[in-house]
Amino acid sequence: MHPGVREMLAATVYVALLGCLQAQQLQGHVSIILLGATGDLAKKYLWQGLFQLYLDEAGKGHSFRFHGTALTSTEQGQEVIAKVLESLSCPSNTAPSRCAELKAQFQQLSEYRRLKTPEDYLALSKDIEAQVQHEGLREAGRIFYLSVPPFAYADIARNINSSCRPGPGAWLRVVLEKPFGHDHHSAQQLAAELGSFFQEEEMYRVDHYLGKQVVAQILPFRDQNRKALDGLWNRHHVERVEIIMKETVDTAGRTSFYEEYGVIRDVIQNHLTEILTLVAMELPGNVSSPEAVLQHKLQAFRALRGLQKSSAVVGQYQAYSRQVRRELQKPDSFHSLTPTFAGILVHVDNLRWEGVPFILMSGKALDERVSYARVLFKNQAYCAQSERRWEAEQSQCLPRQVIFYIGHGELGSPAVLVSRNLFRPSLPSASWWEVTDRPGLHLFGRPLSDFYAYSPVREQDAYSILISHIFHHRKDSFVTTENLLASWVFWTPLLESLAREVPRLYPGGAENGPVLDFEFSSNRLSFSQPPPEQVVPGPGSVPTPSHFQVLTAKYRHSPLISAWPEELIARLAGDIEAAAVRAVQRFGKFHLALSGGSSPVALFQQLATGHYGFPWAHTHLWLVDERCVPLWDPESNFQGLQAHLLQHVRVPHYNVHPMPVQRHQRLCAEEDQGAQAYAEEISALVTNSSFDLVLLGMGTDGHTASLFPQSPTGLDGEQLVVRTESPSRPFQRMSLSLPLINRARKVAVLVMGRMKRDIAMLVSRVGHEPKKWPISGVLPTSGQLVWYMDYEAFLG
Repeated sequence: MHPGVREMLAATVYVALLGCLQAQQLQGHVSIILLGATGDLAKKYLWQGLFQLYLDEAGKGHSFRFHGTALTSTEQGQEVIAKVLESLSCPSNTAPSRCAELKAQFQQLSEYRRLKTPEDYLALSKDIEAQVQHEGLREAGRIFYLSVPPFAYADIARNINSSCRPGPGAWLRVVLEKPFGHDHHSAQQLAAELGSFFQEEEMYRVDHYLGKQVVAQILPFRDQNRKALDGLWNRHHVERVEIIMKETVDTAGRTSFYEEYGVIRDVIQNHLTEILTLVAMELPGNVSSPEAVLQHKLQAFRALRGLQKSSAVVGQYQAYSRQVRRELQKPDSFHSLTPTFAGILVHVDNLRWEGVPFILMSGKALDERVSYARVLFKNQAYCAQSERRWEAEQSQCLPRQVIFYIGHGELGSPAVLVSRNLFRPSLPSASWWEVTDRPGLHLFGRPLSDFYAYSPVREQDAYSILISHIFHHRKDSFVTTENLLASWVFWTPLLESLAREVPRLYPGGAENGPVLDFEFSSNRLSFSQPPPEQVVPGPGSVPTPSHFQVLTAKYRHSPLISAWPEELIARLAGDIEAAAVRAVQRFGKFHLALSGGSSPVALFQQLATGHYGFPWAHTHLWLVDERCVPLWDPESNFQGLQAHLLQHVRVPHYNVHPMPVQRHQRLCAEEDQGAQAYAEEISALVTNSSFDLVLLGMGTDGHTASLFPQSPTGLDGEQLVVRTESPSRPFQRMSLSLPLINRARKVAVLVMGRMKRDIAMLVSRVGHEPKKWPISGVLPTSGQLVWYMDYEAFLG
């Protein structure tokens, strides 16, 4: 080699080495102060996370000191910390001798001290400065990890800001654990308080789900598979998204916290909502840019459609109130309204996700422990061969889904799964490996062999990952003030509307069966089955709405649903919509016969304003009965239907069938044969003259439709539609007959108001006596009868 070239190369190497040494020297000393160092979270996760940080960063240029602090006395605290440090473990690939060496170093670098008064903070700061100066180091920064209740944040923040900030040129990072407020107002107050002491850049709000390996992989996965996902990740191809966190444990020992927060605040408003934004947000050009990621997450928050009370179903395991009474010394009459289970229907109002349901669900005391986000794609394929001949990698009839399997469950470990008939995903091979088939293991009804499945090469705890991100200033793994407040803006109205909702009781564990199953349509969620129990007040107390849930029982040997009026109408409207959807899916149309009068008005209004998914275009509307007055008369049942429902929904005019009470400019003239004409129209359009659903009322004399006691027609015989006489004006009526009503697939009887209490009590005791009480003759021959009765009619 030419001497000049050799000298030049040597100089280059020297400069590079010097630069490395200077860079290492400049990185300086980091002090990590763990407040609440003797608490459960610290003992279970945080000390191990700090040790992992030390394992990862030792020898890379930083020096460390770990200060465990709490309100506990020095002697007691040192004892607790010593035990915790002794229990720390290294990754499985670390040699035992190396692990022992690093563990000993970490123990030497860790100390416990009491941190309570402003003087304690000042003393800590001076000790850090003295140590840095004594060892000839430069202070790089300080991390304060607040593993303490939120009510302590303000005092701690004030003390850090006034007495324990690092000097010029060094950074400060303050880590905060949830809960971050109770609602939008309290979150604003807390944010303003903390904002008076710290800059936004200095605060790291921890949602530990963002540290879960699979959750942290959602954006990189979407980015690395853009080519395959770009055409699929939208409303045209996605059927629904499920974001689920199920737990088998209950809240024993935590009822004080749960009474204040409940399941929605505990995990749905934060963990599950964060996952929702990662799935739904637009991908930034650079997913490695924290600023771009956080901005796109904020846009996703702002696109969420506002929630209604009907967007949620809530439950509570049966032992919960008893646990609260025992742990919080509540009286025997106390019944908690705190939900331990919730299902939420969320929509994202933008072009990508319009109309796609996002189902968020979490609960305690469920049948399994598992967490996942599942994107289920639409499938319009039909396979000519039978299922046993389908090939997993080719058959388009198999379910197509992408599953971010966060942990536990049947699989037992975190994984990303993609249906083989979708595409082969790309994941970083250095950190993710393809899982080989496990015979007999089924996930979501399919064998594992149906999926491309990838798991982390090395499983890491979420807190270890987040502590590393804090150290490396990775803000995208944390909750900013702006995103936090956007989340609370979204969730607070629902939480307020559910505040007095009585949750459905469920037994807990495997005994839950289908009790918590729910269905969704449009903006509404509802439990699939009627609730099994009622909650009633203790003896001597005055019942209030909060003492009751929607109550189900038997009335005249048929299902009874009872609730306060608003809840009852909402339930009935939901049941009618569900029946309509099922009928349209099966037969292409839905035939609904509606009674008149005042009781259904609130129902019509509910259907008009709260059920945008109702298949009105395929619905035929019929009248159960009609007064013999012109259709535009205010007393006309059709006029009531027109005013409260028809003018607000898009029902084709040829699907609306008013009763022909006025023909040839006459009202209900026998020779005009209006009843026969309506019967012929029903026979021509309604298969077997069997309505899908008939809605009836019950009069104070026991009449239903316009079938009155001692009516000479309509209670039996072959006639489908009859002319009848009413004891009150207008006397002449037209009505469906009892035999026609009883042909229906479902009959719903709506009974509301204190005036109906006496007749409800009487009818509950009588047999089949339609001549005396026509309502007693309602019993569908092959369909279902369901009574919907408000508490005033049922209980007086």
